[in-house]
Amino acid sequence: MNQTIKLALVDDHKLFRGGLRSLIESISDRYVVAFEADNGLDLQQKLDSQNPPDIILIDVNMPEMNGFETVEWLSQHFPNIRILVLSMIEKEETVVKMLKLGVKGYLCKDAEPSEFKEALSSVYSKGYYYTDFVTGKLIHSLKNDGVQSDFYDINEREREFLKLACSEMTYNQIADQMCLSPKTIDGYRMSLFEKFNIKSRVGLVLWAIKNGLIEY
Repeated sequence: MNQTIKLALVDDHKLFRGGLRSLIESISDRYVVAFEADNGLDLQQKLDSQNPPDIILIDVNMPEMNGFETVEWLSQHFPNIRILVLSMIEKEETVVKMLKLGVKGYLCKDAEPSEFKEALSSVYSKGYYYTDFVTGKLIHSLKNDGVQSDFYDINEREREFLKLACSEMTYNQIADQMCLSPKTIDGYRMSLFEKFNIKSRVGLVLWAIKNGLIEY
């Protein structure tokens, strides 16, 4: 028997929550909406620490306690709950700030039902869901940022590679920029993947943000 996946909806628009609940219930019997909340304060009152939801779907703009404040509180008190943001806000700084706070995905409210279904499944099974929209915003915002110099045993060339890997350049372009062979660049890439236990370039960028290697 498939395990039940408990969800919580945090959004101050009751009509949207109702539509979202109906969509969730139509996707699969596995998903159960445990409760709904108007904002972060309401969420705090309704959360059962002995039986917390697996995933919280949350908006950014809410009265009394907004999405940023709520995610920060959840990260401190319920770090194992996976958070998927559903918002109409597409501003680069909002997306990146939410990712830095630890959300597992960011989806626009006008997304297709099929994409929402994929997001739910991915957040639960893989622990994250990042669309091209999110990674594009993320990488663009980091293309000119610097990297901290005192973290782990990353040497100067690896730090330079990491900075360029957080841009829109291809690996071959990075090799040209650093005056190195593609094989050497591949060596840097695999070295960082191994050090940070990362399997993709997007994962490397997100890991760099989360651990402060890249300053936003």
